Amino acid sequence: MKKFFSLLILLTLNTSLCLGTPIRKTIMIDLDGVLDNYTTYTKEIPSIKDGAKDFVKELSKNYELVLFTTRSSKQATEWLKSNGIDKYFKDVTKVKSPAFIYIDDRALKFNGDYNITLKDIENFDVYWGN
Repeated sequence: MKKFFSLLILLTLNTSLCLGTPIRKTIMIDLDGVLDNYTTYTKEIPSIKDGAKDFVKELSKNYELVLFTTRSSKQATEWLKSNGIDKYFKDVTKVKSPAFIYIDDRALKFNGDYNITLKDIENFDVYWGN
């Protein structure tokens, strides 16, 4: 069975490459605090951050982009459209799906040391929280 799945994966990769559709890694990007000018929760999504359009356009050249947010998918999708960047995103979700990398203003990079992580948590502050 293991050989079957290995062969299936290999065939999928080869077929994808032969058809000119290489498999692209996924990057999940948070909305509030990453793409918008978030400082505190408001019902309306804040304006787009300077440079965000160019950022997602550049990333989309090599990666599949998925927007993740606690806001409604409908509201987030409308915001993407109104800012002209919906075409760069494959999906909008509230689910943390498997991805190559996650871009979030409220994340810590775990380096394998729990003691350092505990200290990082104690000292954590979002960049916009000052």
